[in-house]
Amino acid sequence: MNLATLKRQNHNLANTNRQIEILDDHEAIGIPSFQEKLQNIGLFPLKSTGIEIFQINVGKMCNQVCKHCHVDAGPDRQEIMTKETMQQILDALRGTEVKTVDLTGGAPEMNPDFRWFVEEITAMGKSVIVRCNLTIILANPKYHDLPDFFKKHKVNVVSSLPYFAAKRTNAQRGEGVFEKSIKALQMLNEVGYGMPGSNLKLDLVYNPSGAFLPGDQAELEQQFKQKLLELYEVQFNELFAITNLPISRFLDYLITSENYEDYMHELVNAFNPAAASGVMCRNTLSISWDGYLYDCDFNQMLDLKLEDVPVHISDFDLISTNERTIRISQHCFGCTAGAGSSCGGVTT
Repeated sequence: MNLATLKRQNHNLANTNRQIEILDDHEAIGIPSFQEKLQNIGLFPLKSTGIEIFQINVGKMCNQVCKHCHVDAGPDRQEIMTKETMQQILDALRGTEVKTVDLTGGAPEMNPDFRWFVEEITAMGKSVIVRCNLTIILANPKYHDLPDFFKKHKVNVVSSLPYFAAKRTNAQRGEGVFEKSIKALQMLNEVGYGMPGSNLKLDLVYNPSGAFLPGDQAELEQQFKQKLLELYEVQFNELFAITNLPISRFLDYLITSENYEDYMHELVNAFNPAAASGVMCRNTLSISWDGYLYDCDFNQMLDLKLEDVPVHISDFDLISTNERTIRISQHCFGCTAGAGSSCGGVTT
């Protein structure tokens, strides 16, 4: 498993324009455009339904280099959100009815102002989700108290766990990751996360280890709950099944494994109009580490900024952003396949 990010390798797919060029050449692989699909169901142009969630990438630095990471995060990534940008987000947030702030990365906890940011957001009465990779809790003694910090601020912890067995998890996320993840889950359980009767929510994220769509979310959740409790005495609330989108390191995997064309056909063939109407970009605003605005986390990683409205949080305009037209491309098929896919799992 290559432990270097695409950026560090000077890989051609570290260039977002190259990724978009590959994705946009849909005729070469014999599939329709995503725009055509939306036009066929009367959903083009795709419009925002109003912002309910701020999803914020506070930095691309991470203690892991996962095989399918669409962020291309890793220890060598130096992009970190400043406190000044965080303050601009807080200022924008105060003028909205947004209820939820979803913090992601990289490992968001590695941002030096992460705890201050969480404290400021929760002081405003907003709910906070933290996308925790679990191993960060054990990575350094300064992170060992994260379960207690999360508990204090009633953070909804959402963590990726590719499988309930070591071999598949470590193959996707790195040697030893499964064992550390289980230990971190046990630490979260010890302070009340995921336990019956607790208001401390611990959710897991499953994404496939190869070029195929995830199975039924309810069935996967049942399997994970049974196996993790039986083998490790670990409990959690919900499991979210998320489709891998053909971006960054997963796009590289698809191309090098010669699965790209078949995978794109699979996504198109599984297009679900109901999932299309429920895509997360319609009620979410994605904010990058440097304060730029995007329709979703995936558009952010392709550098597809908002269109026809202010594109930086310092110029945030609630009305125009709420009414915006959403930018689309071929990667969007990943969110509309089967039961749909969002950062909160299936959409139908």
